[in-house]
Amino acid sequence: MARQPARNRPPGLVVVGGKHAGRPLGEVWLVGAGPGDPDLLTFRAFNALRSADVVVHDGLVSEEILDLAPTRARRINVAKRKSRHILPQDDINQLLVALALEGLTVVRLKGGDPFLFGRGGEELAACRAAGVECHVVPGVTAALAASAGAGAPLTHRGCAQAVTFVTGHAAHGEPDLDWAALARPNQTVVIYMGVSTAALIAEHLTAAGRAASTPALIVENASRQDERRLLTTLSGLAEAAASVRGPALLMVGEAMAMAEVHNTDLPGEGRGPGEAHQPLRMNLGPGLRREIRVK
Repeated sequence: MARQPARNRPPGLVVVGGKHAGRPLGEVWLVGAGPGDPDLLTFRAFNALRSADVVVHDGLVSEEILDLAPTRARRINVAKRKSRHILPQDDINQLLVALALEGLTVVRLKGGDPFLFGRGGEELAACRAAGVECHVVPGVTAALAASAGAGAPLTHRGCAQAVTFVTGHAAHGEPDLDWAALARPNQTVVIYMGVSTAALIAEHLTAAGRAASTPALIVENASRQDERRLLTTLSGLAEAAASVRGPALLMVGEAMAMAEVHNTDLPGEGRGPGEAHQPLRMNLGPGLRREIRVK
């Protein structure tokens, strides 16, 4: 039986050792598509996308960016959502290799940056093991876009001398993180994939010594037209996260008090009924002080 051309083959089927005699070996490009706004795509990412025969993309990649690929390029959606994967990661790895062995230029288009919670390392390793050339194109990760859009710096000389990126989602059970280190003041902690575990994250951080009044910013759909920002405190993080429906980042740290949001009311700090509202005062260094009225 004749083998189906690679362009028409269902995405769940791959060819192992499908290289045709005399056909040049293809290549794989792991491309960071950024957080969604096409203006944040790098020139190198754009050029790689324009050369694609096949685009294997995540569900978080915007249609505006997908439309930059040539019309001849086949699109394969391998979207991942919590507890719902179109293809398991091992199958995605095999798919990339199989398409490249067919002599195709494969762009693996990933939201944000391929090497920041994007499983790009696993895909790179699979290509190397198969002898397939693999190029990596960095992308603007969501934390950078969220920080810039909100005007809340991830680092600040006066109040945030470090920034740490962590994941709020582990393969099995809760994330195994160094909570004591993350609870130290004057640093920013950015949590990817942490909306569903926001209550657990807040509990661990406060138990490890981080002040419940520490500002926290949630940015949903960073850089997109429907971006939404919620400014709260560590004690109100779970309540604020409960209203989030799209992909979002949690950012905890003193510098988040600088964020520009439409509604700067913060969820309550555990005061009893009838207690007066008090301003949250954050010292951000010389000449920088922000007061946010809390309920």
